[in-house]
Amino acid sequence: MTAASPVAARHDSPAKVSFASMIGTAVESYDFFIYGTAAAAYFGTVFFHTEEKLVGVLASFATLAIGFLFRPLGGYLAGHYGDRLGRKTVLMWSLILMGVATVLVGVLPTYGQVGIIAPILLILLRILQGIGFGAEWGGAVLMAVEHAPARRRGFFGAVPQIGIPAGLLLANGAFLLSAALFTGDWVWRMPFLFSIVMVAVGLFIRLRVAESPEFTEMKANNEIREAPALEVIRRDWRVILRIMALRLAETGGYYVTTSFMLSYVVLAELTSKENVLIGTMVGSALGLGSHLAFGALSDRIGRKRVFLIGSVFTIAFGVPMFLMINTGAVIMVVVAVALGLLLSHDPIFAVESSWFSEQFPRDVRSSGISLGYNGASLVAGLLPFAATALYGWIGWMGPAVLFTLLGVVSTAAAAFTRETAPALVGEEQSTPRPTEPALA
Repeated sequence: MTAASPVAARHDSPAKVSFASMIGTAVESYDFFIYGTAAAAYFGTVFFHTEEKLVGVLASFATLAIGFLFRPLGGYLAGHYGDRLGRKTVLMWSLILMGVATVLVGVLPTYGQVGIIAPILLILLRILQGIGFGAEWGGAVLMAVEHAPARRRGFFGAVPQIGIPAGLLLANGAFLLSAALFTGDWVWRMPFLFSIVMVAVGLFIRLRVAESPEFTEMKANNEIREAPALEVIRRDWRVILRIMALRLAETGGYYVTTSFMLSYVVLAELTSKENVLIGTMVGSALGLGSHLAFGALSDRIGRKRVFLIGSVFTIAFGVPMFLMINTGAVIMVVVAVALGLLLSHDPIFAVESSWFSEQFPRDVRSSGISLGYNGASLVAGLLPFAATALYGWIGWMGPAVLFTLLGVVSTAAAAFTRETAPALVGEEQSTPRPTEPALA
C-alpha cells in the first residue's frame, strides 16, 4: 500500500477515533473485570473444593493473578505487531480473543460437575483473557493519541481510558442485575454470556475507523522494524521499568480497592459485598467525567503534576480508607471505595496514555508502552492475593500499608520521569526523540 492510496490518505477526526477506542476498551474491560468480581464473590466455592472460606478466596485470586501474569505476553505480541502491521489490526484480534474466552467461562462446568477439570479449564481461559487484555491497551490509546493534535493529546488520550471505568461500571451493574433476576449459578454465568453482544458492538464500531496516521506515514517511509519489541527492550529498558513502577499505584491500588475489598468485607463480616459494588459503581460513574477533566488538565499544567495528585493521594489514603470501611456503615463504605477510584486511580490513569506514549519514538511506540503498561501486571495481579494473605496474617493494617506503599513507589518513579506536555516544555521537546533508521 502506498501513501497515496485511498486507505492511507484517510484521516478520521480525533473525537471519532477516541470514541471508537473507548468503546472497544470498555468491552474488553467489562470482560476482564467480571472475572475479578466473580473471583471475589463466587469462584471460591464454585471451582475449588474447600470448606474454608479464606482458602477458597485465595485460590480464586490465584487464578485472577494468572491472567495478569500473561498480560505482558499479550503486550509483547500486540506491541510487536502493532509496530509492524498497524494499531488497528491488533485491536480487532485482541477484542475477538477476549470475547471468545469470556463467553466460554460462562459455560464452564463447575467443580461439583467435573471435578479438577473445572479449575484447569478456568485457568486456561483466564490465560487467554490475560493475553487479550494485554494486547488491547497500547493500540487503543495510540489510535487516540496519534490522531490528536499535540496540544490536546492529554484530553483525547484520556477518552479511551474512560473505557476502564465504563467497563467496570457495566461489569458490576451486570452482577447486581443478574443477582436480582437469576438464582444459583446463573447469577455469575449471565454476565459472561452477555459479553457476546458487547463484543459484536465493539467490532462493528472499530471496523469503521482509519488506521493511525503516524503508522501509515511510518509504513510509507519504510520505517517498519523487523523486531520492534526486542529493539525497544534493548534501547529503552529503563523507560519501560519506570512505566512499570509508575503504574503500581494506579493498577495495584485499583485492585485492592475493588477486587480485594469485595472479599475483605465478607471475611471481616463488616457489610454486604453489594455495598462495595455500589461504591465501585459510584466511583466508576464519576470516572466517566474525571478522566476527561484530568486529561485536559494535563494539557495545561503537565502530565507529571496531574499524576502526582493521584500517587500522593494513594500514600495518604491507605489507612483512612480502611478505617472508613471498618465502620461497616453503608455510606462510609461507598464513599471510601468511590474516593479510592476517583482520586487515587483516575488522575494517574488519565495521563498514562499521553505521558507514556510521549516517552517513545513512533517506530517502537506500541511495543514500548505495551511492555511497560503490562509489565506492571506481574506485580498488580498478585496484589489481591497478597492483600488477602496480609489480612489473614496481621489484620486490616496489612493491606492498608500495602496500598500506601504502592503510592510511594509510583511517586518516586514520577520524580525520575521527564515531563512531556507541550504547554510546559514546548512542542519540540514534547515530541519523542527522532525515529532512528529502520533495521531493514
